[in-house]
Amino acid sequence: MNQKIKCIGLISDTHGLLRKSAVTALADSDIIIHAGDIDTPEILDALKKIAPVFPVRGNMDRNPDGANLPKYEIVEIDDLSIYVLHDIDQLDLDPAAAGFAVVVSGHTHRPIIKYRDSVLYINPGSAGPRRFKLPISVGMLEIEDGHITPKIIQIEE
Repeated sequence: MNQKIKCIGLISDTHGLLRKSAVTALADSDIIIHAGDIDTPEILDALKKIAPVFPVRGNMDRNPDGANLPKYEIVEIDDLSIYVLHDIDQLDLDPAAAGFAVVVSGHTHRPIIKYRDSVLYINPGSAGPRRFKLPISVGMLEIEDGHITPKIIQIEE
């Protein structure tokens, strides 16, 4: 992509439910990354009305549309490389050695921001049906002058 990206919206584990509050939270995104468990193609169609979408297949994406999604995605933005997969336990490379700045995952429904070996690992949590007492959330990566600021945004039911 040749355009200057400022905001990358992150969403995961929608499980067929795209909340209005998630759409509102992602409204200013220049691109959106969906880290899997989409369940229905209508979710991606709605997100594409906001910005270009980079989805990956989750373990629940078994319908024909979902089964054709890639297991992982590499998103290049300016000089930053982002590795996207659904389940972090399926990561089969060393992101730092491979030159990735960010790893985006889903699956656990738990929002997480952490750093390891100078790589940002972020799971935006689940934006779909509530699971246990976990929050409902999306994420955002704000990029300015090559610096990445990660955010978890709790959304309303």
